[in-house]
Amino acid sequence: MTDELPLLVADVFEAAGALRRAGETLATAEGQTQARWQLMSAVSEEPQSVARAARRLGVARQGVQRIATNLVGDGLAAFQDNPDHRTSPLLALTDAGRQTLSAITARSAAAHQVTGAGISLQDLAITRAVLQRLTRQTDDWTRVAKPQAVTASPHEGNA
Repeated sequence: MTDELPLLVADVFEAAGALRRAGETLATAEGQTQARWQLMSAVSEEPQSVARAARRLGVARQGVQRIATNLVGDGLAAFQDNPDHRTSPLLALTDAGRQTLSAITARSAAAHQVTGAGISLQDLAITRAVLQRLTRQTDDWTRVAKPQAVTASPHEGNA
């Protein structure tokens, strides 16, 4: 177990990189970036505040705010009044944003057919279950761990 888990983590990072590159290719074909695609997807079901969308995506609120502002500027999204919080408007897709998201999603579905060829539904389900468990257990560990500050050596980074 101790030898396999670090290898799995490395494989997950490698797969994440490949998936990000593929996502960027899909989004670029529709004039978007993967970050914009992710945010449009996050608010597609229901309008959300930037802070809530950032938490859902696991990224910094400031970055999501910048992307949201750009989406609004491009007419793909709009800010709406938030009945629960006057100073935190909700981000919602416009019709143009829904059309753009739909086009990227269609490209993604076609890509999934190609990239998933030869992988059984059972293997996919097992892999998802293991990754979900690994994520939960990692999150649980992170919440209780109290890592000590690590200071870099004065020579580190000076190649």
